[in-house]
Amino acid sequence: MNKQEAFRHIALQATRGELVFPTNVNASIRLQEVLNDPDCHLEAAAKLVMAEPLLSARTVALANSAAYNRSGGEINNVRTAVMRLGFKTLNAITSAVIVRQLGRNISDPEMRRKAAELWEHTAHVAALAHVIAAKLTHLDPETAMFAGIVHEVGGFYLLSRVDEFPGLLDGNPEDWAEYGEKVIGRAILKKLGIPAAVNAAVESLWHGVRVLPPQTLGDVLLLAKELSPVPSPLQRSVIDGRHIDAMVDEFISDESLRSVLDDSGEEIRSLTSALLV
Repeated sequence: MNKQEAFRHIALQATRGELVFPTNVNASIRLQEVLNDPDCHLEAAAKLVMAEPLLSARTVALANSAAYNRSGGEINNVRTAVMRLGFKTLNAITSAVIVRQLGRNISDPEMRRKAAELWEHTAHVAALAHVIAAKLTHLDPETAMFAGIVHEVGGFYLLSRVDEFPGLLDGNPEDWAEYGEKVIGRAILKKLGIPAAVNAAVESLWHGVRVLPPQTLGDVLLLAKELSPVPSPLQRSVIDGRHIDAMVDEFISDESLRSVLDDSGEEIRSLTSALLV
């Protein structure tokens, strides 16, 4: 089976709902379903999170980030972290764990490197989306961060299948966009129960045009993706330092984007670091 046939095969499986996940991902998806239950209370959620070491570490780290810990008092337990963050942010963290787990079982060293780089890109986009939404729009920053976390989920799924299809990502890194990014991405987003507004924002990356100042969740996501200092390894980078410098010098609502990013530098760094735990 050549690369194009492999892409078509995986895309066809996705359209049928025949998604192949590692065991740890299936467990995290079940956990997310429980957390999304409207009858699930914060105390019960804290117990569920404590049972998952990776989720616990990321939850505490995010609760201690500059974006959520305004008082400066350090949180050192999961229960308090969950109470501070709430269900919406906890759902985003669970999705982050799911997305990250997709790349954990890859045996090929080069593909593992790609998965790590893709997650670093994702963390930067999520942190930037949170700050851009909070400082430059009236949109919910938690939803924007969530959109950043899941925007490359189709790519992570593809990376999780490379052991079955050697050479799948050889050559042009944009080949996969032609042969299934949308199909695979939509199928994974549906499996994860991603809200319609976030789905629409992710889809805007496939055909959208950047708008300044950002008005929609898709605009925020596209701008955050362009500003990420780490590009996606699954896409050909068309942004260089000069382009970014020119972009951030554009004025938004009488305040330059550069000024907003500079003022929020610590917040962006702490959010990114928390997601990279």
